[in-house]
Amino acid sequence: MKVFIENQANSNVKHFFDEKTLEPKGSCCVSRAYPFPYGFVLNTIAADGDNVDCFVLTTKNLLTGQIVECEPLALMEQIEDDQEDHKILAFIPSEEISFGENTKILLIEFVSHVFDHIPGKRIIAGIFHGREAALNYLRQHESQC
Repeated sequence: MKVFIENQANSNVKHFFDEKTLEPKGSCCVSRAYPFPYGFVLNTIAADGDNVDCFVLTTKNLLTGQIVECEPLALMEQIEDDQEDHKILAFIPSEEISFGENTKILLIEFVSHVFDHIPGKRIIAGIFHGREAALNYLRQHESQC
């Protein structure tokens, strides 16, 4: 799967792109720095109408606007303002990655507080599912374009 990187790790700048043309639309600051590169899976449509969101678990410095080939690793349930907004967790095939409790805690902490600057914004991090659930989720949300 190909992942378009919107936001670099260790940055609190959130970029917005047209997810079909990949043209930049703007940016803003968020309350927490992204713990991993974050973007979306190309050629997908999630329940919220956007592409399926994705964290790439890597130590590589992936840049905003970069497209990277990844493999799905897990699915993180998330509800944002009462709407499903699950995240794919992915890795770069050539890399060894660690996906344990510390990574899960880091992701939960991030999503729970990234929008603290927006009054009334509610995000609930749910449970983590394995690779098979991530693959099924991606299949269910493939774009028919």
